[in-house]
Amino acid sequence: MSQKKVDAYKKEKANRSRIIKKEKRILMLEKIIGIAVCLLVVVWIGFSVYSKATDKAASVTKETVLDTTALDEYTAGINSDETVEGENVEEKADETAE
Repeated sequence: MSQKKVDAYKKEKANRSRIIKKEKRILMLEKIIGIAVCLLVVVWIGFSVYSKATDKAASVTKETVLDTTALDEYTAGINSDETVEGENVEEKADETAE
């Protein structure tokens, strides 16, 4: 080996413990950041699903307004026709009874 390589090896060997600690710190930091990003994605997906579910529930409870005046008038007309016919039948029954 050349003297240059030997000096580089000795320097690296002397600082090996600091280099290993630094690499471990960087690895731990990368793991923490990765876990934080994964948790953030999971929470975001959960919130999106929850908000869509509550929006559907809120849309189901909305009231629908329906104008039934025409239907009410029609049924009132049918009821009044039956009453008029019923009175005619009663009057005819009274006349035949006399």
